[in-house]
Amino acid sequence: MPSRKLIIFLVEAIVIGLAVAFVLTFFLRPDPLEQRPVIELKESAAPPPPTRPPGNAEDFGMVSYSRAVELAAPAVVNVYTTKTVASRPAPFAEDPLLRRFFGDKAPPQDKRQENSLGSGVIISSQGYILTNNHVVAGADEIKVALRDGRTASATVVGNDPDSDLSVLKIALDKLPSITINQTDTPRVGDVVLAIGNPFGVGQTVTMGIVSAIGRNELGINTFENFIQTDAAINPGNSGGALINAYGQLIGINTAIFSRSGGSEGVGFAIPVSLAKNVMEQIIEHGRTIRGWLGIEAQDLTPELAESFGAKVIQGVVVAGILQGGPADKQGVKTGDVITHVNGELVRNSAQLVNSIAKIKPGAEAKLQGLRAGKELNLTVRVGERPAPQDRQSLR
Repeated sequence: MPSRKLIIFLVEAIVIGLAVAFVLTFFLRPDPLEQRPVIELKESAAPPPPTRPPGNAEDFGMVSYSRAVELAAPAVVNVYTTKTVASRPAPFAEDPLLRRFFGDKAPPQDKRQENSLGSGVIISSQGYILTNNHVVAGADEIKVALRDGRTASATVVGNDPDSDLSVLKIALDKLPSITINQTDTPRVGDVVLAIGNPFGVGQTVTMGIVSAIGRNELGINTFENFIQTDAAINPGNSGGALINAYGQLIGINTAIFSRSGGSEGVGFAIPVSLAKNVMEQIIEHGRTIRGWLGIEAQDLTPELAESFGAKVIQGVVVAGILQGGPADKQGVKTGDVITHVNGELVRNSAQLVNSIAKIKPGAEAKLQGLRAGKELNLTVRVGERPAPQDRQSLR
């Protein structure tokens, strides 16, 4: 029975093979207590230098902004002012009955020193500093403190209340100056840093983004074209620097919108293009030179348009004219509707003021609009906008 012996042989071989495999597996397998999950870690003795993702570099943020601060912060100064303020007279000082006893001589007013603080930006190594007009207005003494510990007295080169800017000058050697961004217009979403001296605690940097550009009609200044940012701006930051991620100046911090008095994420800065233009005019002429017509304008509403018979939805109504002013001399009348200046559409009174201000005094401006419902075309010679204290009332 050879076939039967063969089958027995094969069965025995299989059983022996399984036994050997079992023994090998039992003695050679790793200890269950030594098995651990494999975790892939990226480790480095030192963090690699920051790099930008591929693509358009301007579309990505940086890992740190310390380099931007290193470049700009030395040129941001603290501005301390002192002014003499007369206290209010006693309520009884003007009482006619009491004057019978004291005579016409009113009691002398007490005077006190009032101190305030703000910030400024060194624009030139020659010592020119940009700050807000409201920081130094009426000051008897102005002191400037640099980041390197030096201090100096500052003189006012000139101011421009209409834009809330002032130019100071100090006399120190080896002054740092900030780099002005002249190429790029800030974009909503750009990272910005505000540098100043909030609450007098010392130089401070806060970070945010550009929340909006071209903000106007806020009632802060006559000429408004603000950069809005959520970088914290607090009292004492006024006149300080708003910089981009490369340490370049893009604005002068000016105001905050706040119900509590503290930062609520709505701050405003004057664009550096406007600030630079004002500064250059002040240094060159001692004042800011702007075009002016001598009119008071009111935004055109649907109700006003209907009353004036104007079939337009944008423009301004001449509500008042300065007697003897440029507009008065050249035929502009109360009630005229102005829709265009030199071909540019006028949407509101703030835009009209800005459009005329850009025109050089002595140059002509072409006004288009309506008068009593009929088409109006006038060419007027623009005058120079007087200082606020020299402006007369309109009729």
